[in-house]
Amino acid sequence: MNRLWIRKAGMIFLPAVVAVIAAALPVAAVPNDPTYGENEMEVLAHGPVHEAFAETVAFDPEPGIIVPKAPPEPINEIPPDQKPDGDVDWIPGYWGWDDDRNDFIWISGTWRAVPPGRQWVPGYWINTAEGYQWITGYWASVADSTTTYLPEPPESVEAGPNVNALSPNQTWIPGCWIWYQNAYAWRPGYWAPVRADRVWIPAHYVWTPMGYVFVGGYWDFAVGSRGVFFAPVAFGVSFTFGSGFYFTPSFVINLGVFSNCLFLRPRYHHYYFGDYYATRYYQRGIYPWFSPHARRHGYDPIYAHQRWKHRNDPHWESNLQATYQLRLRNQAARPPRTLREARRLQQKSIAAKASGRGFQQPFDPLIRSKGGLPKLKTLSNSERVQFERRGKQVRNLSSERLKLESRGLKQPSRRPSREFKATLPKSPIVSKPVGRASITAKAVPSKRKTVQVPQTPTVKWPESRTAPSAVSKAPGRPSKPTDAPTARKFPSKSPGVSKAPEPRSKPAGVPAARKTPPARYQTSKTDPTVQPVQRKPIKTWGKTSSRPSPNRKSAPDTSRLSKLSSARSKPAGPEASQKMPEAQQHQGGPASGWDRPGGAVPGTGASRRSMRGR
Repeated sequence: MNRLWIRKAGMIFLPAVVAVIAAALPVAAVPNDPTYGENEMEVLAHGPVHEAFAETVAFDPEPGIIVPKAPPEPINEIPPDQKPDGDVDWIPGYWGWDDDRNDFIWISGTWRAVPPGRQWVPGYWINTAEGYQWITGYWASVADSTTTYLPEPPESVEAGPNVNALSPNQTWIPGCWIWYQNAYAWRPGYWAPVRADRVWIPAHYVWTPMGYVFVGGYWDFAVGSRGVFFAPVAFGVSFTFGSGFYFTPSFVINLGVFSNCLFLRPRYHHYYFGDYYATRYYQRGIYPWFSPHARRHGYDPIYAHQRWKHRNDPHWESNLQATYQLRLRNQAARPPRTLREARRLQQKSIAAKASGRGFQQPFDPLIRSKGGLPKLKTLSNSERVQFERRGKQVRNLSSERLKLESRGLKQPSRRPSREFKATLPKSPIVSKPVGRASITAKAVPSKRKTVQVPQTPTVKWPESRTAPSAVSKAPGRPSKPTDAPTARKFPSKSPGVSKAPEPRSKPAGVPAARKTPPARYQTSKTDPTVQPVQRKPIKTWGKTSSRPSPNRKSAPDTSRLSKLSSARSKPAGPEASQKMPEAQQHQGGPASGWDRPGGAVPGTGASRRSMRGR
């Protein structure tokens, strides 16, 4: 084997389409020799998911894992020659920890469709007194020109929905603590409409040595539309990285792992894919993505979206449980862990099929055929240089973030007791403006079509018939102008309510035209491009709080009203009949949790006492 070629050319240096096909790989790159070991590189079919490709959400942010070794220097990673068709960016890889090897593995870079209105802030490893700790990355808002570090938020009181959804096309948005006027206030959860092609990432906090960073909720693309996710790579302990070494990821991971063999490690803030079915992984805090234990630690956006997607399948979750239990008991049913093992299983399947023996090949996380790839586009030289430059800028942003936030470990007094703002370099991975056309000096003609509103047709009556305006009036009714139809007046039902529009009477024999219902009866349309907002509290008899309004009239005396009622006196007019005594306003039902002392907070079931911050 030519070791010098590996050091200079990287693991696999082929076009992306050819490189993902296992049969086209050179033997020197990934050998089938059983002595393949500590001096080589190995393509893995399991491991952590790049955190920019799938972001986890924790209810209570906590520090990352601490490992005993220092990570190696980042390797020179070059993006493949081809990228998915569409607007995607290249986000470079980073070193991740592998418990089985007790060493670092390389989490390959990814082609990623940037979520609308977001920018990527990469994570890093920091040296602490206990070891090296991982600080997670996050998708920040493009509107944040500075990074705001906050004190520790109180423990989450999110307990899930306490009311049913109004529609099966709604999902539960969990509550969150919000920093407001130098204190934390609890924003309860609510039901919101679901978008089939998007996944809602709720608001959450990210722990850093400098403080807590708030990440607002946003709509991310569905997993199948996010881009291309490459396999991680393990380097042997004796592998040496030369001065001219560079690495190009080539093996693509099947996105079916997000519904087949997906796991979640809340403490590491990473998703895992592949074979993590052994009992030792559960003890390490790596849980199945559908496990209630995983959902107690945080909110799983992928599970929530998949659960809604399979809402009409009553056996969906039980099938996931059955598959997990089968792979837990039967090791042969588990997915392969490496590329070599996947090839061996494929050869075994081919031999069993040729001999007529039955063999059920387990799920393969690696894509090893051209048919499983998305539509690809060859990069030009200028695009390749641009993506490489962005990769270096991402590394620089990670280093600058390490320098800034490491002050919190060196000098704990620098940790903010109130909000603290700092400026980091601008992220090169940022979404493009959506829905804004470029403005040029040349006037652009409007492409809007002029819609002519049809006028109300004039009804011509035969000479033998009498027009409605000429009908003799009934006794006691005032006459109307001949050019206006008669109208029926509807008295106002309550003071302060505007009168309903007077409908025009239709002549006999003419069908009534369908009218558009009033605006108050029309359902408001939800804008799918904006973040779901919290529902406003329902107003009760003209007030939204217990504070009395200065313009509000005092409630009438109930004893006086009872005397008037017993004497069968004449009502005092529509205003008095429509006015409800303030003491009786809440007798028809319980008051809201905000109006009752110690009552339940809407949407959470938690008491008002739990809303106080620490």
